[in-house]
Amino acid sequence: MAIIIRLDRVLADKKMQLNELANKVGITTVNLSNLKTGKVKAIRFSTLNRICNVLECQPGDILEYIYSEEDE
Repeated sequence: MAIIIRLDRVLADKKMQLNELANKVGITTVNLSNLKTGKVKAIRFSTLNRICNVLECQPGDILEYIYSEEDE
């Protein structure tokens, strides 16, 4: 997949643990872990909004697009 999840980097920058973010966002640690490791195919905008709000970041800080000829 050409979308890379950089949640671990943002969490490290904010010195926040995954379970703390999960509690503040209101989703399970398992679901957040699946997002962090790229095991999900989609994310709701409402969830992304809450994550960005808690981490005080932009969606582009969490999501990165890598061009791939396979995606054409």
